[in-house]
Amino acid sequence: MGNLKISELPTATALQGTEVFALVQSGTTSNTTLNDIDNYLIATSLTVVDGQTVNLSDTTYTSLGLLKLSYTATGGVENTTLNLPDATLNVNRLIRFLSDTTFNANTRVNITAINAQTIDGSTNAYVVNKEYEGVQLWSDGTEWFVIQKKA
Repeated sequence: MGNLKISELPTATALQGTEVFALVQSGTTSNTTLNDIDNYLIATSLTVVDGQTVNLSDTTYTSLGLLKLSYTATGGVENTTLNLPDATLNVNRLIRFLSDTTFNANTRVNITAINAQTIDGSTNAYVVNKEYEGVQLWSDGTEWFVIQKKA
């Protein structure tokens, strides 16, 4: 079967995790199994402070799938802004946000769309201001959608 095009290969049955497949990593082809891949959703932790703006389009967040948020509060009502990446450059991308126990009603992270894009059709920010709050956003290439939330 080594001379078949990928489109000509037979369809795989349900995977068990032990099947060997090819993986290209840094220009070298190796083999691995699904069982060897520990966790494909690795959390990025971010501690934010009052008045901070974080641009999630920065290279630090290029492969971000899950952002665990902590807040360093100094007192009073505090606001931080997280600017989502450009939806037009992130078609079918999912980003999840989770807050930890450092959040309360006075600590607010405002998740905002950029370039006149929207979240669920609105230019208003999605606000995270409770401990253990979570939201999952998806881009269709035009705007961001809240597809799951927990509060």
